This record gives sequence, structure tokens and C-alpha cells, in this order.
Amino acid sequence: MHDDRSLVEARLKRVLDERVRPAVHPESVPLEVAVWNAPGEPVPVDEGLAAEPEPIEVGARWGAPWGTSWFRVSGTVPQAWAGKTVEAILDLGFDENMPGFQCEGLVYRPDGTPVKGLNPRNQWVRVGAPVEGGEEVRLHVEAASNPVILDYHPFLPTQLGDKDTAGSEPQYTLTRMDLAVFDETVWQLVLDLEVLGELMAELPVDSARRWDILRALERALDAIDLQDVNGSAERARSCLTGVLAAPAVPSAHRISAVGHAHIDSAWLWPLRETVRKVARTTSNMTALLEDEPEFVFAMSQAQQWAWVKEHRPEVWAKVKKAVADGRFVPAGGMWVESDTNMPGSEAMARQFVHGKRFFIDEFGVENDEAWLPDTFGFAAGLPQIIKAAGSKWLLTQKISWSQTNKFPHHTFRWEGIDGTRIFTHFPPVDTYNCSMKGSEIAHAATNFKDKGVARHSLAPTGWGDGGGGSTREMVAKAARLRDLEGSATVVWETPREFFEKAEAEYPEPPVWVGELYLELHRATLTSQAQTKQGNRRSEHLLREAELWAATAAVRTGFPYPYEELDRIWKTVLLHQFHDILPGSSIAWVHREARRTYARLAEELTGIIDAAQRALAGEGTTSLVFNAAPHTRAGIPAGGAGETAADGETTVTAREGGGHVLDNGLLRIAIDAQGLVVSAYDIEADRESVAPGRAANLLQLHADFPNMWDAWDVDEFYRNTVTDLTDADEVVPEGNGVRITRTFGASRVTQVLSLAPGERRLLVDTEVDWHETEKFLKLAFPLDVHAGRYASETQFGHFHRPTHTNTSWEAAKFEACNHRFVHLEEPGWGVAVVNDSTYGHDVTRTVRTDGDRGTTTTVRVSLLRAPRFPDPETDQGVHRFRHALVPGAGIGDAVREGWRINVPERRLEGAGEVAPLVTVDRDAVVVTAVKLADDGSGDVVVRFHEAHGGRARATLTAGFEVAGVTATDLLERPLAEAEAPAPEVTGNQVALRLRPFELVTLRFSRA
Repeated sequence: MHDDRSLVEARLKRVLDERVRPAVHPESVPLEVAVWNAPGEPVPVDEGLAAEPEPIEVGARWGAPWGTSWFRVSGTVPQAWAGKTVEAILDLGFDENMPGFQCEGLVYRPDGTPVKGLNPRNQWVRVGAPVEGGEEVRLHVEAASNPVILDYHPFLPTQLGDKDTAGSEPQYTLTRMDLAVFDETVWQLVLDLEVLGELMAELPVDSARRWDILRALERALDAIDLQDVNGSAERARSCLTGVLAAPAVPSAHRISAVGHAHIDSAWLWPLRETVRKVARTTSNMTALLEDEPEFVFAMSQAQQWAWVKEHRPEVWAKVKKAVADGRFVPAGGMWVESDTNMPGSEAMARQFVHGKRFFIDEFGVENDEAWLPDTFGFAAGLPQIIKAAGSKWLLTQKISWSQTNKFPHHTFRWEGIDGTRIFTHFPPVDTYNCSMKGSEIAHAATNFKDKGVARHSLAPTGWGDGGGGSTREMVAKAARLRDLEGSATVVWETPREFFEKAEAEYPEPPVWVGELYLELHRATLTSQAQTKQGNRRSEHLLREAELWAATAAVRTGFPYPYEELDRIWKTVLLHQFHDILPGSSIAWVHREARRTYARLAEELTGIIDAAQRALAGEGTTSLVFNAAPHTRAGIPAGGAGETAADGETTVTAREGGGHVLDNGLLRIAIDAQGLVVSAYDIEADRESVAPGRAANLLQLHADFPNMWDAWDVDEFYRNTVTDLTDADEVVPEGNGVRITRTFGASRVTQVLSLAPGERRLLVDTEVDWHETEKFLKLAFPLDVHAGRYASETQFGHFHRPTHTNTSWEAAKFEACNHRFVHLEEPGWGVAVVNDSTYGHDVTRTVRTDGDRGTTTTVRVSLLRAPRFPDPETDQGVHRFRHALVPGAGIGDAVREGWRINVPERRLEGAGEVAPLVTVDRDAVVVTAVKLADDGSGDVVVRFHEAHGGRARATLTAGFEVAGVTATDLLERPLAEAEAPAPEVTGNQVALRLRPFELVTLRFSRA
């Protein structure tokens, strides 16, 4: 018997494409169409409905980039259609090959009631089922002409990414505006044929089941009268009844389908457009839930829910009802699906605080899962944050995108830096836009790596990013796959239902320790430097604002700015979304982000100033406020006092050219080209810079990745490098040296300075950057022999190897750190700290001076110049601050990392300001001092062990304490089993912390 599959598949495809699918709507009449183009930005719904449109014909071009057009469609249902189901087919000019990323519409009734969204594979609007004939139809469509930026050539530069440069050329052609009869039987036949044809294609060639399906499909195709599909559809369906009724085998893989529409909170569209994308999708999904009783839809990102509530109250009412019914499910418990590599400790915690609290307050729903399908890798500090927020599960799909190594599990426990383990699932379907295709379902089953011990997986099902979510076709396919021989079984379930089943069947899964590193999109740690700086500075300004406002509230009655801080935190958290903070959005998004960060900085500085003035009182004493978590120049953490100069720095000429900086602790030799040829630790009698090498070396690489420009840097970028050693000027300045260099069309000015009494060389770099497709690094070759190095992450640090023994290590050629990178030999180390950069690389090379040792080079990533999706990425002036800290232990790295990020603030006042709380061990780092969010006036203190060891310490409150409670991140009391009651004596708490342990304490005041 020869294999007829290819012949049947070819026949099936043609019959479906040319005869059966067109017969779903066998009769149609045109609608009258008129359009009104809104000037400028989108207008309120009532204004769009009231506007007077002008006639437009199908086939006409419409829609300037980023414009909004209000279409009015009207017509009459023919009397001859009485008793039939009728739909409006509204095709705005969709490309069905791209379910999202193009024009979209939201359909309204004349009274302003939203009906559903219009999307490339969701163009229908039900008019009646059945109709009586003669009904008058009038609908309004708010259509967004968002330009196609991610076309079939995603790396071509385009000016369409900003309304200021996009022009006014119409983007779309109005394609179809009809009333049409909907033939339910033919539609069901399409789904029968698709499901069976797709299943057959996945079955083994010698499978009896495959042959059963093939012959049944042949019979069904023979039964179709190609000149009367509608009249023969029922007969064709009857030929398939038997093969569709055959049940799945008991051992079949089990898939929990979760209705889903992954909507990037900004990406190839601005934030304002996401507000409308969410409204369209939620309208679609609430309508589908009404039609399909088994369907379940989950939506993450509390910010997106809040947008619906604020901007679309009429949609919000439908959403709230569906949530109450348990079928529209809040997912993830985070404010947005954020990046998790770059957000700081407190920001990562607040993602869960604000996200979970929104769902609790609005719906009484608490999430146990973190839902991050598209985030670009996961920091090793995340598990304990998830647990501290009261959650216990994690879902992501993105690691399947890794290019070098295939992750060995789909279900496992992920262990973070403190030992916390989180039950984690990677959907083996390998997409967060599952459409219930047979190839997807088969892939999920065959790809699942935990066969034999588990058989449950999850499939996020629906089109995202403007695709409109799940469709009625997906629901119909899932119904056929519920129990079908040869296929995995499919059932609609909530994320909670899936995780409960998965964890119950697999109570002891394998464990993965450390970060979940994505071997792709590494350049997101560097692209759009000003967005990253805005985030870092906002995080630290928020720390200062909370600290000083809380201190002033307790000490002076200062009005704590609850509402302002809540709003600002949510804005900062929004901009940590995984296409904003990573720098992979269009120019419009980053232009707005820069303005937003500037506005927030001004507002937060105002809060800080007001609180500090309240604390300082009236007087002429020069005070220094120290918001860092460590004592600085005699001033305690969280307090203010006077400082005095400590020693001096000399700047002398260096033999052979250049200058020497010396403050008695460090001696820094800078050559005539402005390169650091020696960084000598005087007390330790130890050189930091590798022999024959020079630090503060700027290096320029060609940077043209294979595909995703703003996202990727490919390892071959290292093959070509230009050392920027020529200096235009090297002159003494203050306690240091100023260096100027020019290269290409760019200019760099650096100031290297060594302050009196400090063990750090400050490197202030200003770059006027005008390169294209280049990558700028700042190198520090160090005389340290280390097999691993530490880089700061949330609530601790994480070690990575400096070698490339395996492909897993070699793949980490660009990695993330927060405030520091630290290398050490026993008893001595070096730190490189920064105020706003994240990307870096660390490499080992054999020395060339005859010494058998190795050089370990830390390189900080400063700037890139990709051309997609923002063709002007990072053009302009940037300022960075780094410091080289010779002789640094891990505690020094932690302290100096904070110090460079939280500057001193000077103010005249009456005298010393005592801290609100103090801790007597540097290893215990306080990350937040604030008043409780519930307005009770309680003081909340969050801290962690930061050195990676056990710590005993005493925390002292600078106020009368009535009680102390250990809480979760949401400031709710923990059960005794979760955390022992704090050991309190008066206003002191005895602390005993495990390595990197995170603790939140709530102090009620007497």
C-alpha cells in the first residue's frame, strides 16, 4: 500500500481554500460605509460616535500612520434571509498572515455599547441568529491605522515608529464591508477537516490511525458537491463522525488550554495604543465567553486591567461580571510582565505588591502563579521574591528561544540564590500564541521532556498584540481534541487548575539552581541607555522619598505622600515592561519614557527636599543626608550630620607622561593617553591592573546581529575591535585627570578622580554618540585569578564562571549585573561598580608577559547603535559613572555599589538627624523604610543578608515600638510556620539571617 497522504493533503488544502471556507458565508450584500478621521490623537468614544462621517468605498485607501478613523456601517438584512444566521463581515484591510501588528478596530452599537474587536482572523460581528429579515443594521468601528513595523523583514530601519516622523501616507485598503449569511454546518465542516487533516500529518506513516483518518477524509471530500458545498456539508460531516469519536488512549499527554492574548504593554506601538488594544481584546473575550460555556480566558498585567477600568468603563463592567463567574481570570499577580534581569530589588518586589493588591482589591482574587511567558530571562533572585509575595508557581515560555543549549526540563523546581524553590513550568508547545493547530498539539506532546513521570502541560491559546485573543475556531478545535485518538487531550482550565494538577502528579521534579539565562536578546541589557538610566535613578529616588518621608512623618508629623508614591511606583513599574526597559520598543515609546522619567525625578526630588527640610529644622549647620544603607563618612545610614575632610589627594606628573593620583590608600597611574596603567592598593601592597595592560580602555566593536537589532548581540561581534587609545587631551582637573577622545562622529570626555580618604577611582564618562551599528565597551583588565565572579541581582548576588568549559558557560558572553561586579582571590578582590549600566562581560586570557597567570577582564557595556525598531537609538549625549575599587571584599562591593547610586544631599538645618532605623551589621542591607500602605502609620522595614553568609544583627527602631510583625511583601502577617515571631526587646529586634534571606518587618508605634 503506497502512502497517499501527500495527495490527500493537497486535495484537502485546495478544497478547503477554494470551496469550503468561502461557503461559510455563502450569500452577502454590501453595507454602506462612511468614515470620519479623528484629528491628532484618539478621541473619546462619544465624540467619535457623534462625528459626521463622509462616504467611503470598499477599495479606498485609509488611515495615516497612528491615526484613528471612525467608520459607520449601515444596511438592511434582506427579507429572503429570514430564519438564517447573519453576520457583518468587516475587513479593514487585514493581512491574515499577521494576526497582530497592524490595523485593528473596536465595534460599537450606536448607543456606545462595545460589541467586540476586529482583527485579522476575527472579522465577524453577529447580527442575528436567526434573523427575521428587514432588520436595520448600524455599527460604528473605531479603527486604528497602526503601521506595520514588524514586517517580513524585521530588521529594516523605518521612520514609522514615531508619529513625528511617520508621515501621512494611508496605510490600509478597505477590503470588505458586507452583511452575510453564516452557515453553521459548513463552518463546522471546516473545523472537522482542519483538525483531522492536521492530526493525520503528525501521525507516523505506519500508524493505523493515520490510515483511518486518511480514508475518512477521502470519503468526506468525495461527499462534497463542489458546486453545492452548503447542500452537501452535512453529508460530508457524517463521513467523519467515526474518526472524530474515537477516544484518546489513557496514556495520552494532557494539555490545559488557557485562553490568552499576550499584549505587550508597549512595543511596536506607544502606551496609549496598548490601552486600546486591551479594550479591543477584552471586548472580544467577554463576547466569546458568553458564546462558549467551556472557554476560560486569563489575562495578566494588573496595569492593563487598570487601563480598562479607567478608560473603558463599559468594557470593565463586562470584565467584572466574567471574573465573578470564574471564567475571565486575573493571572500572574504583577503590575506588568516586567523584565526580571534589570529591575532592582525593591522594584521587583513592588511588581508583585501592586499587581497582587490590585487583583485582591478589585476581585478578591489572589494569584499563586507568576505569569511571564515573554520575559528575556530570569534573575537568580526571583524565586524568593515570588515566595515572599505569597505565590508559589512560575510559568514562562521564553527559554525555548535559547539558541545554543536546550533546557532539559519542562516542569521543575527553580532554586534561587537563598535556596527558595518555585514550582516552574515551561509549556512544551513552545508558543504563547497557540492556535490549536495539530502541529502545535503534537509538538507539545512529543517535545515534553518529563514523560514517564508527568504528562500535564499548559498551552496559552490565542492571538496576542492586537490579534484579538482566542477565537471561536480555537474553541471549536479544542472541543474536538478533548478526547481524540492519536492526539493529546485538551481541556480549558485556569492556570491554578493546571498547576494544582501538575504539582500533584510530580511532587519531586528535578531542580535547576541559579538564573534562567536566555541565550538570546542579550543586547537588551544595553540598548536605549537613557531609558535604563531613568529606571535606575527612579528606583533610588523612590527609596530616598520613602525613607525621608517616613522619617519626617514619624519625627515631625510630615504628611506622608501615600497617593503620590503609589502613582509614581506604578509608573516606574510600567516602564519596566519587557520591551520598554530592555530598549526594544519604537522611538515613540522611548521618547515618552525619557520625558516621563524627567517628570518623576522632579516630583520625587520635591518630596525628598520637603521631607529633609522638615527633618533639618531651622538653622545654619551644614548637614549631609545619607540615604544609603551603610554609614558614610561618619554619617549613619538613613541619617544626617556634619562631615569633615579626610586627608588629601595629590596629582603629580608621571615619568614618561601622564599623571599619578595618590591619596595614601590608592595610587593610580594614568599614562599620556589617559589609560590607567596602575591601580595600586598601598595597604595590601597589591596591583589591580594586569601586567602590560591598561584599564579605562574604551573599545569599539562592529555590531550587526543576524536578526533582532535592538535585542541581540551575537558572539561574533568580538571578532573585530578598535581600541580607542588616542587622546586629544589629558589634563589635570581637581583630584584627577580629564581626558578627551574623538572617534568616528563621536566624542568622549572622561574625568578620572580619586577623592581624599576613598578607596575607589571614579570614572565619569560623557559620550556624545553618533555611531551606527557599533557597540562601545569600557574595559578593566585585572590582575585577579578567579574561576568565578559575583554580579549583583535582586536581594543579593549571583556567581558566574569566568571560564567557558561548557557550552552553557560560553553562551553567557553578555550578562546582567545591578550595581557591581566583583572578583576575588582569597583575602583580596576588586569591584567595578556603576550608577546606571547593566550589560557586561568577563573573560580570562593568558598573559603575554611570560607570567603563567591569567588576566581577568571586566568590560562594561556602555552604548549600542541599532537601527531597528528605533533608527536613532541612543544618538546624542550620555553620562555614566563607574568606579574601580581595588582591595574590595564582597561587602565593599555592596557598599560602594549603593554609594555610587545614592549621592549625598546637603542642606542647612538645626543639627543632626537620627535614623528612623539602624542595623549594626553591614551584611544586613535595608532596602526599604516606609510607612505601611494601608495608612495605619506603621513603619515597614525590608532588609536582606547581602554578603552571602549567615548574619546575626540587631535592628534598632528610633521610635517607641508597640509591636513587631514579620510580613510578606504585601505587609500581611506571616504564619508562625512561615516565619518565627521576631525576637523583640524594647525597640530592638534580634536578627538571624540565612545567606541572602529577605525579611519584611512591620513596626506598630506606641
